[in-house]
Amino acid sequence: MHRMIFAGSLLLALATTAMAGQVYKWVDAQGVTHFGAQPPDGQEATSVNTSIPKPRPSLPLLDSEIEQQQAQQPASKPVGDQKSIDEKVKAEVATQEAERRKYCDTIRTSLAQLQNNPRLRAEVNGEVRRLSEEERQSRIKDAEKAISENCN
Repeated sequence: MHRMIFAGSLLLALATTAMAGQVYKWVDAQGVTHFGAQPPDGQEATSVNTSIPKPRPSLPLLDSEIEQQQAQQPASKPVGDQKSIDEKVKAEVATQEAERRKYCDTIRTSLAQLQNNPRLRAEVNGEVRRLSEEERQSRIKDAEKAISENCN
């Protein structure tokens, strides 16, 4: 229950960052990466995509769902073919890891935008309004928590 509430509030908090302004990313002479609402003068900056993809839930399967999936799979491969099973599992793990990395990159970008832009707007119930400082700080805490729980 708590996870559903957290996930819902996190998605709500992060979905509104797409309504905010453009974010730029640049690296200074010391090699430090910066994010800002305006690009620096005389330095090359790239535009950052601030839209947040919805994370895929990874809930465990019920026994009945596992049995159903096994019944739907063709029996063309022998059950004892451990090498093919290992390859399949490795491919699934690699796909999940790539999705997690993409989610982490996006959430880190959103956190940087929340931290660097005090004038964010959000759409709430069809109405666009400016976020209060308390709401912005709450969303920063939610993003930091999501990073600490999901990203290395």
